[in-house]
Amino acid sequence: MSIKPVLGIVLLCCSLNLFSQETGSKYTETNRGKFFISWGGNRESFSKSDITFKGDNYHFTIKDATAHDKPKGWHIDYINPARMTIPQTNAKFGYFVSDNYTISIGLDHMKYVMDNNQTKRIDGYIDLPDSEIGSVFNGTYNNDPVFVSENFLQFEHTDGLNYIYAEFARYDDISKLFRLPNTDKFQINLTEGLAGGILLPKTNSTLLKKDRYDDFHLSGFGVSAHAGINFTFYKHFYMQLDLKGGYINMNDIRTTLSPADSASQHFFYLQRVVAFGGIFRI
Repeated sequence: MSIKPVLGIVLLCCSLNLFSQETGSKYTETNRGKFFISWGGNRESFSKSDITFKGDNYHFTIKDATAHDKPKGWHIDYINPARMTIPQTNAKFGYFVSDNYTISIGLDHMKYVMDNNQTKRIDGYIDLPDSEIGSVFNGTYNNDPVFVSENFLQFEHTDGLNYIYAEFARYDDISKLFRLPNTDKFQINLTEGLAGGILLPKTNSTLLKKDRYDDFHLSGFGVSAHAGINFTFYKHFYMQLDLKGGYINMNDIRTTLSPADSASQHFFYLQRVVAFGGIFRI
């Protein structure tokens, strides 16, 4: 048998294979099996919250407490390895289980600062021993208006309000709506998802002039939902804008050095997130 026909068939197969690779589907046309990772920043808003404080010789609730976040603005700390956990940040690592669905784990590093120097309604009692400085606040409160000064209470989760979650999300390519000719160069996706996880805050609290507690402590749980738009550039790089809302319930917040002292609260929050990331196959 002549070897020339065999070589011809082999060359033809190789040519067809190369041709199919050159004219095959774009990298962005399929997502299954891809990983992604992102890092970004956020601004937050919080609903009012009843905060209950209890311990030896006191048990009271501050009603309708308000709070604000602690933004850093556009700052080098977001990309400074030594300080990048100081601003309000968001990190996420995930995997496409199909072309449209992902699973991921993430960390939302938020900051919650209770507004001080305001008059609030308080229910409960404070009956500290006279030997304690905080005994100046002793009394029985029945929905009474009280000026909550910094001497009475400073309460914030600024190191921070850490929400660690698992998320299930969907991505949909909407590039065709904008008649984008090549999604490997620029692609637009809509994304939405649901998540749930734990709260591991590092609470800075000065309560009734007691010694401050400042360490990480597993305090409760949270659930959230997000919707956003994703802009992918040159297959592997993206910017994502998310609107994220959720519910946080913390029933075991450490407030002082004594394990007998604790606080509890629950509230809703809204985040506006700008994140940058990469998408790739291993």
